[in-house]
Amino acid sequence: MKRSPKNIILKTLKITGITIGSILLLLFLIPLLFPGTIAEQVKKAANQKLDGELNFKETHLSFYKHFPSLTVSLDEFSLKGSAPYRNDTLVAAKEVAFGINLKRLIFDNQVSIDEIYLSDGQANIKVDEHGHANYNVYISNAPKTADTTESASIRLDRIEIKNVHLKYNDLSAKLAIDAKDFNYIGKGDLDKSIFDLTTKARIGSLDFAFDGETYLKNKVVNADLLTRINTNSLSFVFRQNNLKINKLPVKFIGKLNFLKDGYDIDIHVETQNSNLNDLFTAMPPAYVTWLEKTKVQGQTDVLFTFKGIYNASQNKKPDLGLAVNIRDGYIAYKDTPFPTSNIFLKFNTRMPSLNPDLLEIDMDSIHFNVGKDFLAGKLYSKGTKHINVNTDMKAKLDLEKLNRALGLEKIEVKGLLTTSIKAKGDYDATQKLFPITDGFLALQGGRLKTPYYPNPIDSIRINARIKNTTGNYKDLMVKVTPASFHFEGNPVFVAADLSNFEDLSYKVKAKGEIDVAKVYQVFRQEGLDVKGYIKADLFLQGKQSYATTGQYGKMNNKGTLVLRDITAKSQFFPKPFLIKEGLFRFDRDKMFFNAFKAGYGQSDFNLNGQLQNVINYVLNDKSVLSGNFALQSDFLNVNEFMAYNPDGVKTNNSKVNAKKTKPKEPTGVVVVPTNLNVSVVANAKKIDYDGLVLNDMSGKAMVKKGKIMLRNAGIGIIGSRMTLDGVYDDVSADKANFSLRYRAKDFDVNRAYREVKLFRDLMTSAEKAEGIIGVDYRLRGVLDQNMQPIMPSLKGDGVVTVKKVKIKGLKLFSAISKKTGSDGINDPDLSEVEINSNIKNNVITIDETLIKVALFRLKFKGQTNFAGQMNLRMRLGLPPFGLIGIPVVITGNKDNPKIKVFSKTGEEVPETEYKGTPAPATPPPSEPKPEPSVTPAPEKPKEKE
Repeated sequence: MKRSPKNIILKTLKITGITIGSILLLLFLIPLLFPGTIAEQVKKAANQKLDGELNFKETHLSFYKHFPSLTVSLDEFSLKGSAPYRNDTLVAAKEVAFGINLKRLIFDNQVSIDEIYLSDGQANIKVDEHGHANYNVYISNAPKTADTTESASIRLDRIEIKNVHLKYNDLSAKLAIDAKDFNYIGKGDLDKSIFDLTTKARIGSLDFAFDGETYLKNKVVNADLLTRINTNSLSFVFRQNNLKINKLPVKFIGKLNFLKDGYDIDIHVETQNSNLNDLFTAMPPAYVTWLEKTKVQGQTDVLFTFKGIYNASQNKKPDLGLAVNIRDGYIAYKDTPFPTSNIFLKFNTRMPSLNPDLLEIDMDSIHFNVGKDFLAGKLYSKGTKHINVNTDMKAKLDLEKLNRALGLEKIEVKGLLTTSIKAKGDYDATQKLFPITDGFLALQGGRLKTPYYPNPIDSIRINARIKNTTGNYKDLMVKVTPASFHFEGNPVFVAADLSNFEDLSYKVKAKGEIDVAKVYQVFRQEGLDVKGYIKADLFLQGKQSYATTGQYGKMNNKGTLVLRDITAKSQFFPKPFLIKEGLFRFDRDKMFFNAFKAGYGQSDFNLNGQLQNVINYVLNDKSVLSGNFALQSDFLNVNEFMAYNPDGVKTNNSKVNAKKTKPKEPTGVVVVPTNLNVSVVANAKKIDYDGLVLNDMSGKAMVKKGKIMLRNAGIGIIGSRMTLDGVYDDVSADKANFSLRYRAKDFDVNRAYREVKLFRDLMTSAEKAEGIIGVDYRLRGVLDQNMQPIMPSLKGDGVVTVKKVKIKGLKLFSAISKKTGSDGINDPDLSEVEINSNIKNNVITIDETLIKVALFRLKFKGQTNFAGQMNLRMRLGLPPFGLIGIPVVITGNKDNPKIKVFSKTGEEVPETEYKGTPAPATPPPSEPKPEPSVTPAPEKPKEKE
């Protein structure tokens, strides 16, 4: 029987309605039928698969949140990270939803999570300096549960993220990313150890920083990526990745394999035949603002490569490369009548192994026009120490027209610039090589004004020429005839004629006044502050050989240089010197210091004197600067002269700068320049060295061949006067040798023990002593990276004179008194005793010494070390004349002495041999006679090193 079309339509609608109704009923019933099962299994799966603290407010099931997926939603979700960031939040979101496989839920009663949705949240990814990350919370191979009827599994094939603020801070790679309005869809079987991840992402605002420098700021990014991920070896293969940074299309391919001690990377990022305008949209915000007012045309290719193995322990680093090609470029700011046109640039640079010494720059061509003006040329350079150069550059430019064409509104530049330079060959200062060169630069009517200072540098005039016909130093010629400018109404004039750089022939004239603070403000840089005043009226003429051969009469150097409030920094010292005021007068090879006042940290100096061989010293880093000075100071803080700077931490204002931890570093030793031959007669009222305060220092110090030598230096210390002769020689930035003779009389032994660490180390038994002693001692050894003596390295000999000392409560004498039944030697009074000793391998050896104690005669000798261990032999002579004696051996330590009466057998004191290079046995520069009240130590046979 043939059915009518009406019946067919009605039956179809009926079946469709029943189907839709069943589906709707199913959508309603499933959340009611499985709520407990699903919630419990989701928690169970989370516990099995996540290694991190998971928290959420409540859960609910729905088909409608992420239709058509059945999802379990966790509201107010938070997940903490893995070690070492277990207390920091990794992910927090308004909602995290898990998509459930409906087929497995209905037919297998199994909760299988195959989708994750995250919205309106924050993700904070952190990696510490050692590469430990907080995101290692996913367990890919969790053990299976025995219960198969109600099991849960995670087989992710979709991750969807909406409106998330993502922060990535990697201290090990010095990398920081801040992505706002981050939206992401990723598809792939993430439960497998090797899988392909398909990604679509959009970032509303991206900041990217590396090593403290910001490269992207507030950029819109769209990405379509295909990445193969191997979780077993933690490797990534970027197979097909298309990015769009603002309007610039970028292709991104390569690989990244994480190794045990680094990574293996091969990355290619490129854009081909793109609009030059689109390239500027990917640059920092300042360029985007400029672009809104500028017409930019042209095509460009950019290729960035990063390839190789990074392994710090093996000193392996990847190669870095960048290539830029611009064609038919055109830039016109605000419809200027002088656009920059015909812009061509072909530029390549490589840095093998990230080593600046191997830097190669190849600018095959550069060209542009501003009306009829032009710049054209090429440049090749390889290396930074030994440099191979090949360049040919020409330019004729009206700088004001160029400024208007490029739209540099904040900077005013004027002047007619003409230049032409050709150079080919090698530059190497050590081999006295200079490229064959012929070039000149002329600037007339120059003017520079910046927004940082209201007045310009004006009337700039430069006429300079450089020529070398053979490639050797001796044929190099440089002439500046002249260079001049006006600033704040003060003219500055410089003229120079230099030739034969092997034996430099020079004629230089400089005259003018400069307020350095105001000039600096013209070129101001955030985070720095420079100030000072310079006034020069100099005429210098001669040859370098006149100084080296002593022909000073042929030199015509004269004039004055006035400095005020100048900050100067040297490579030898961690803090800058402040020259408060100083008048320098030049006369032939000498520079005289008159009323020179300076500061360094807390220290102050007043200098008068002269330096010799100044010109040769400036021109040749191997020449020696000689001089003599008289120095006056109210306060010197020696601690501030240490080689390492504890405050030298680079900062950066970027909000996405990867945080840097400040390593704990030693102070370092005082480093002495090797090319100085200077003597100083010094007087200082107060000196602070490692908490020890010295007063009224006077004496003569010499700096020669990297050593400091003291002669007859007097220092007020702990209420007495000490005379010093010595030598100090830094071996490196963290080790120094010293040789010292110190003599003092009538100083308080108890105060010395309390206030002088070296005295405590050398005289361990003086803790309970009170009274007056004298000392004449020679000592040499090695100082460590904190300017403290390395005790096993010490060697020395000398005499300690006991004038009048009372020893109270010393366990050694108490124990001897108790063992021998001689109460008279407990808390003895000692006077007019000379104790000779020597030091080696951490042990003090005491020569035989006679002491009168009450009616007793004590004779002792032996050894003790800096830890207080003893091996002393004593004869206790009994009254009336000490003819009958009791032999005593003392071992143990000063806090727990062991006394053996009628014994001559002791215990050897352990030595500690210094494993490093010992300090040379260089005697102090003078050997003055000892003070009359101090008996010198007997001469010792010379020890074999």
